[in-house]
Amino acid sequence: MWVAMGLASGGGGLAALTTGKIQLSTHLSWPLAVVLGLGIGLVLYVATVAFVVIVERWPAFDRHVSEIYDQQRGLSRGVALILASLVTAPGEELFWRGLFQWRLGESAGRPLAALLAWGAYVAANSVSGSLPILAGAVVSGAVWGGLALWTHGVLASILCHSVWTGLMICLPPGGPEAR
Repeated sequence: MWVAMGLASGGGGLAALTTGKIQLSTHLSWPLAVVLGLGIGLVLYVATVAFVVIVERWPAFDRHVSEIYDQQRGLSRGVALILASLVTAPGEELFWRGLFQWRLGESAGRPLAALLAWGAYVAANSVSGSLPILAGAVVSGAVWGGLALWTHGVLASILCHSVWTGLMICLPPGGPEAR
C-alpha cells in the first residue's frame, strides 16, 4: 500500500504540475505560508493523537489503526517516511488542492471549490473502508483545503500534510511499540 500510494499520488502530483497552473501561495508571502503550514501540521498531529487516544477504546477503530501501521512492515521507517511525507503527501496536495480545487474554483468560486474538493477527497478516501483514513480525510482534508483556500496556493497545505504524515510515522499514536 505504501509504495502503491506513493506511485499513484506522486503521479497525480506530477500530472498536476504539468498544467503549469499550480500556485505556491499568492495571498500570503511564502515565508509566512511555510510557518503556517509547519505550525498547523504540528497542531493537527497533536489533535490527531488526542483523538486516537480517546477512540482507541473503540475496538474497530483501534484495529484499523493497527492495520495501517502493519502495512508498513517490510519497509524501513526511513523508506516509509520518504514515500509518505515526501511523495504521497505532496502529490495529494498538488492534485487535490493544487489542480482539482483550483480548477473547480475557476467556475464555482474559491469557497465552493474548496468545499467540493474536500467532499471529493473524502469520497475518494472512503473507499479504503478504513475508519482512521476516513476520519483523517474528513478533518485533515478540511484543514488542507482551508489552507489552500486561505493562501491561494499549495505550499502551506503541502508542508502541513507532510509534517503531519511524518509525525504519524515517526511518533505513532499509542507509541511505536504499540504499532
